[in-house]
Amino acid sequence: MKKAKQILAIIGVILLVALYVTTLIFAITDNTGTMSMFVASVVATVVIPVLIWAYTFIFKLIKKHYGPDSDSEEGNSSDSNS
Repeated sequence: MKKAKQILAIIGVILLVALYVTTLIFAITDNTGTMSMFVASVVATVVIPVLIWAYTFIFKLIKKHYGPDSDSEEGNSSDSNS
C-alpha cells in the first residue's frame, strides 16, 4: 500500500509540473486559441490539487469513522439479521 501511495504521489507531481509548464508555454505563445487554453490550464492548476486534497481528506474521515475493517463487520451484521 505504501508503494502505491508513493507511485501515485510521483504521478501527481509529474502532472502538476506538466500543468505549470503548459501554463507557461500558453502564456508565452501568441495564437488565436492560446488564451482559452491558458485560462483552462490556470484553472486546472488550481482545481486539481484542491480536488486531490478534498479526496484524501474525505477518505481519511471515512476511514477514521468506519475503522480499518468495516467491511467484515457490515457483512456479518447483515447476515445475522436475516
